[in-house]
Amino acid sequence: MTQLAWSPTGFVNEFYPSFWWIPAGVLTAALAIKLPTIIRLWSDPLLRAVGGVLLVACAVFVFVAPSTIARVNRITGVPNISAPWVYSLLTAFCGSCLLLIIAWRNGLGDRSAATVRAVRWVVAGSLGVIVALWVLFALADAPVERLRDLDTYYANTPYMREMILLYLLAQAVATVITSGLIWNWVRTDGLDAWLRWGLKFLGVGYAAQLSFYAVKLPAVVARWTGHDLDWLSTAVAPPLACLSALLIAVGFILPHAGQYLHERWRVRLAHHRLRPLYLLMRTVNGGGVSFVLRATPELRLIRRETFIRDVLLPLARHIDEDGRHRAYEGALALGFEPDRARALASAVAIQDAVEARRWSTDGEGGHDPDTTDLLREIGAVSRALRRPDDLLAVRARAAGPAPVLSPRTPAAAGPFRRRGRPAESPPPGGVPRGRRGPS
Repeated sequence: MTQLAWSPTGFVNEFYPSFWWIPAGVLTAALAIKLPTIIRLWSDPLLRAVGGVLLVACAVFVFVAPSTIARVNRITGVPNISAPWVYSLLTAFCGSCLLLIIAWRNGLGDRSAATVRAVRWVVAGSLGVIVALWVLFALADAPVERLRDLDTYYANTPYMREMILLYLLAQAVATVITSGLIWNWVRTDGLDAWLRWGLKFLGVGYAAQLSFYAVKLPAVVARWTGHDLDWLSTAVAPPLACLSALLIAVGFILPHAGQYLHERWRVRLAHHRLRPLYLLMRTVNGGGVSFVLRATPELRLIRRETFIRDVLLPLARHIDEDGRHRAYEGALALGFEPDRARALASAVAIQDAVEARRWSTDGEGGHDPDTTDLLREIGAVSRALRRPDDLLAVRARAAGPAPVLSPRTPAAAGPFRRRGRPAESPPPGGVPRGRRGPS
């Protein structure tokens, strides 16, 4: 039995026929994942442009596969007609990426002379190269079908030589320009984190694409000098092309997908953090928010917030404002920050109000407090309810002798009073009456 020596070149040559379907499948999956967002936000031209770039990239890897090349040649009856078709797709991909970077960086509303001139140059240049590719192919004589090594096989053939050199140089120039714009953009201050990471992926992807041309051109030039470096074109360049396409696709998708997932996570986290206060309010109301199977995370968050506020409004009449203030002073004395102390004091006051309402005979409190701050801080109050040990410590401190606070402490400024209202001394029977809180 013969022992086959493993090598990267041998691996690529062995799997070359199916090699191209791997990035094609990944890019198709990325496009399928992105498609619902593109359809839902069809008015966003940047999303449409990203979808177009992904579609062209998928087409490139589908039509560059040897089986597809042979099928296209057979259907048209013209040997090697897949060459100008694939080169045209590659040129369109490079041009569309460059246009997307220009529009993405400058903004769609930018109609400056420099931007308009750059867009026109890119469009005209891409169309000019594509037309020239087809003209050169029509003038060339390439009767022998080559599925893998057309670039090097016809490197010395008139007009085919010019066509191959044209597509390599044109795309290399477009890649250099795009890469320069990207790395210059990465160094800009104030970029969103997801955008910055997307640009870094794009930068690495275009570096890999430049490496693709860096190994393709020497293989073609070697044929001019009578040398054979075909392995650079058939074994080294294909993995670089696949890696480049995948990195570029990730770079274009990551800012949109990352921001979308970050927003989803923020909404779900806010919904989860309201759970302790929501469960406490259910004991008051006797029920909760009805389950809706197809409700969006945003709708579930809004419904939970609305339920909590609707229950807090009547419950606030049972809140002991003096006890709440003592709890705040006790939390400050325990070393909590003012915002945290305010949330702990409100949580203690709400728990006491739930018990007071439960034992109340008429179900009505003795005052009508201003609930603006309380309704605004339901998230902080709910997080405070997750720390029962802190609540017990605040209760114990508030039940003891009142701590002595200096006039500069936050408590002396009235932490539960609405901003902009002058300080008032509450009457012996309770706090001054204010307007009802917002529903």
